[in-house]
Amino acid sequence: MQRLWFEQAWLPDGWARSVLVTVADGRIASVEPGAEPGDAERHGAAIPGLGNVHSHGFQRGMAGLSETRGQPEDDFWSWREVMYRFLDRLTPEDVAAITAQAYVEMLETGYTRVGEFHYLHNDISGERYADPAEMAGAIVAAAEAAGIGLTLLPVFYAHSDFGGVAPVPGQRRFVSDVDGFAELVEASRAHLKGDANLGIAPHSLRAVTPEELDAILPVAGGGPIHIHAAEQQREVEACLAWSGARPVEWLLDHAPLDPRWCLIHATHLTDGECDRLATSGVVAGLCPVTEANLGDGIFPATHYLARGGRIATGTDSNICVDAAGELRALEYSQRLRDRRRVLTADEAAPSAGTRLFRDALAGGAQALGVRGGLVVGAAADIVSFAMSHPCFAAADPATILDRWVFAGRAGLIDRVWRAGRLCVEGGRHVAAEAVAVRYAQAMRRVLA
Repeated sequence: MQRLWFEQAWLPDGWARSVLVTVADGRIASVEPGAEPGDAERHGAAIPGLGNVHSHGFQRGMAGLSETRGQPEDDFWSWREVMYRFLDRLTPEDVAAITAQAYVEMLETGYTRVGEFHYLHNDISGERYADPAEMAGAIVAAAEAAGIGLTLLPVFYAHSDFGGVAPVPGQRRFVSDVDGFAELVEASRAHLKGDANLGIAPHSLRAVTPEELDAILPVAGGGPIHIHAAEQQREVEACLAWSGARPVEWLLDHAPLDPRWCLIHATHLTDGECDRLATSGVVAGLCPVTEANLGDGIFPATHYLARGGRIATGTDSNICVDAAGELRALEYSQRLRDRRRVLTADEAAPSAGTRLFRDALAGGAQALGVRGGLVVGAAADIVSFAMSHPCFAAADPATILDRWVFAGRAGLIDRVWRAGRLCVEGGRHVAAEAVAVRYAQAMRRVLA
């Protein structure tokens, strides 16, 4: 039994003072605002950990490797070729080491659970491992090493373009058929530990035919369903040529969208698609740092949020892992497009940082199939701020989240507990050094 007392903490109704949180077996047993600390550990301000709804852990090893201009019109598609070359040599041990580094960085910045959109299934030749979920086991090992919560999302990937076009050689490590995918999901389930859970991820309408989509959805059971949609304009144009509909429009018309679904990116939306998606109960999984890095475009967040749309954030390519940075990039993208300020706030939450954190917290928990927040029964995933940091000088609750999202650099997070286990202390992950050594060894081998 742990007793943690915070001068203030973010509860479902907002900031509360003198909050005593009791933790038992990794879950929150009680939350008492206005409590005396007694013999509890004393800390400053606390927020619930965020859910990172979209990660490709192995791509952390690519950070900084794709920033050299390779052709006159570099874009997502040319970046993808760099990615194919990078993953050609990755072993399960490499994937575990690289992904653990990404997960350590997530915890240090306030993400306490990750949705791993896991598509690197096959060996270097494109054949299945003896254990079809060997790579999934590497992801689980990475999550265990870092201590992060895991929602594993095995990806179904069968084609290189709309209409069932055969996969290209660079995709050989991803591909599966329907029966093989069902086996992969069950084999992956056997690797899960602790409170890790399982969903599925049809990669995109490029990679999955309508018939295959119908066939694999039952494999999800009641778990989350994530899919890439409308990330690039070229994808939208190709979908129109194939079906006469845009990707999100097609999914709204033909897929059984419900609150289990998370549409990753959904960047290129018409107003009509935006309105329909907002009322569907689906979460839009936004990755604004990666979307900016790849030149994808700007999600219409102001329109979508005004219609009641649900959002969450992800780090996708893990080019720069930072929970606050994703929220900041989302707000700033709207400002750059509209040349105005404080655009994601509303009357209920006039602070942009507060609005974005509140919505990303709720949307992240929904998209990852868990209960979030500092509430009884939820995992004890808690982030405490270093209130002695100059960024928080003279802070009151109304500005704490804005200072974290918009004004901070390193050092604003003091401690992070994941399922009651202290993973970050003094702003540094407790296993950071050991994980970094294994990461460096893997990178030297892969890039040799």
